[in-house]
Amino acid sequence: MNVPRLATALTGPLLDLERKFLAAQCEIEAWFRSQWLEHAPPFYGSVDLRNSGFKLAPVDMNLFPGGFNNLNPDFTPLCVQAVQSALEKICPDARRLLLIPENHTRNQYYLQNVASLARILKLAGLNVRLGTLNAEITAPTTLELPNGGTLTVEPLQRNGRRVGLPGFDPCVVLLNNDLSAGIPDILRDIDQNLLPPLHAGWFVRRKTHHFREYDGVAAEFGQLLGIDPWYINPYFGQVSQLDFQTREGEERLAAEVERILGLTAAKYRELGITDAPYAIVKADAGTYGMGVMSVKSPADVIGLNRKQRNKMAVVKEGLEVSDVIVQEGVPTFETLEEAVAEPVVYMMDRFVVGGFYRVHTERGADENLNAPGAYFKPLAFDTPLSTPDCDGSPDCAPNRFYAYGVVARLALLAASREIENTESVLESISMAA
Repeated sequence: MNVPRLATALTGPLLDLERKFLAAQCEIEAWFRSQWLEHAPPFYGSVDLRNSGFKLAPVDMNLFPGGFNNLNPDFTPLCVQAVQSALEKICPDARRLLLIPENHTRNQYYLQNVASLARILKLAGLNVRLGTLNAEITAPTTLELPNGGTLTVEPLQRNGRRVGLPGFDPCVVLLNNDLSAGIPDILRDIDQNLLPPLHAGWFVRRKTHHFREYDGVAAEFGQLLGIDPWYINPYFGQVSQLDFQTREGEERLAAEVERILGLTAAKYRELGITDAPYAIVKADAGTYGMGVMSVKSPADVIGLNRKQRNKMAVVKEGLEVSDVIVQEGVPTFETLEEAVAEPVVYMMDRFVVGGFYRVHTERGADENLNAPGAYFKPLAFDTPLSTPDCDGSPDCAPNRFYAYGVVARLALLAASREIENTESVLESISMAA
């Protein structure tokens, strides 16, 4: 398989950052090992990174990744080993796994992801079947894949405090459904190992919770390496109780945009960075790049036209947006085939298992690339992202990718702490119900 050939070379602050990563590799890996002893990593996750040439930071962390079909098949053994490592801690004698996908059975790209994920799980020694929450599927249904393969999905059944399928009682239930529409009763209070836990779904989870945890992780890591954590951490803030249709909260949103832009501008002046600051406003919960806008001035969020309001008001499953995260915009300086690109890093358990570039030919370096028109080239990294080339330059591909893997694992660690600290949120919701 071909690998990405980047048209960009690092200079300045990020090159210095990569030198520090390489020089401190032993300390970094020892620190991660100690962290994983204290905080159990999620079963899997993917991180959207932005590399500006002066900053390398995560801008989103997905706990229900949907692009396993875009990973390099040569790295499948890494995925298999990571699954086996996770199972040793969760359920060592696991033999049967129930995989619950998203409901959109007509999305061929997503179905290929499910097929790739199921294959990895089967190679790890598991009997895998697919159970769906989709009420429209009332009997086993075979779905055709573009490559000629098929997937069979079956309606979930509940028996006491266990979920499964006819003749199939799984040890482990793996969600690849982000629960944007809420927590289904069929999954509440089950006795099986449910991965990720229910409160990792978007019905409970908030991006601002994640980045508050990431603030702490970045600060600890910055202290370990003697670096300013800003180089790996975007400023952010939250605005709640918005109504985009009635424009309620517009002034508060503009004030938060002004605050984030001001912090960014001050940092740019301090470091001699000449780029124009911008901010990303996006729904505090949800995926698929919905409910996202890029702004360069507080005025950009005042008096939105109807199209802009409609875009921001609703996300996946038709859920209304009332809370947003305002995040420092991190421009991407990476290009692939003359289009702007950003790396997406995939992890299973505590291991980096690959990644790809999200590419968009119609978006700029200061815009959200997770939007209609983006494509995920099935390109992968030359070497595992946990393996630097200690004899190579800091900017050679394995070492740039090692830096990606380090920052992605920092986001994964933040997700671990986030899941630990938000379990009570689910309990309060259950009690209220």
